Amino acid sequence: MSKLEAFILGIIQGLTEFIPISSTGHLFIGRSLFGLKEAGLFLDTMLHIGTLIAVLVIYKHELWTIIKKPFGKLSMLLVIGTLPAVFVGLLFSNMFESISQTGITLGWEFIFTGIILWMAESVKKGRKKMENLGYIDALFIGSFQALAILPAVSRSGLTIAAGLFRKLDRETAAYFSFLLSIPAIAGGIVFEFGDILSGNVEAVSFGSLFVATLSSALFGYFAIVWMIGYLKRKSLKIFAYYVWILGFTILTLQFMNIL
Repeated sequence: MSKLEAFILGIIQGLTEFIPISSTGHLFIGRSLFGLKEAGLFLDTMLHIGTLIAVLVIYKHELWTIIKKPFGKLSMLLVIGTLPAVFVGLLFSNMFESISQTGITLGWEFIFTGIILWMAESVKKGRKKMENLGYIDALFIGSFQALAILPAVSRSGLTIAAGLFRKLDRETAAYFSFLLSIPAIAGGIVFEFGDILSGNVEAVSFGSLFVATLSSALFGYFAIVWMIGYLKRKSLKIFAYYVWILGFTILTLQFMNIL
């Protein structure tokens, strides 16, 4: 894998982790276009580390609050919001791994993401801020995050939508979605490292890994900042249109045995 390919994959991961169009689904497509379906588990791990760095930099003050008050409300909200994905991941990990490798449901998952985004824009706008966010809200949003274990279901899209369903205002829905990504991404990295330590990795040069990680971190940072600002003013429906078009295109290409 060249450094240019690594850089592009980093851009894809960084942007689509936080823009509600599915990072895993786009990485699958990107690797397919480059002929890199077996690009390496270590590469995926480093791409996720890049986006984790981005979100940790932006939420450094919140992270410090969690460290100082590990049993405070913010910490408990994140724990409760993360539990559904943990349970689903542990119970159905083999099934999800099989689905991710084949990409057979990719098109339908993009379409499902679009439906949820469209529905979220159809509900009456809420006004709840972070200080009004309750444990039931966190559990509800976390349940939607659990669905995003499927490769082309957008984690950020479903958690933002769930926040809107729970009457959070738009900025707060995005804010909590990205904050909730910290344990989700960190947990995924730990899970991937388990496979790496078992020796299930492909060789990728240090230079390519560094470029991919840096690219993922930089574009992840800009994606978070841009997305929070975007949601203050504009609709999620543009992303619904995008993933619908992408989903139906993938289904067509799969039907023609091209993808």
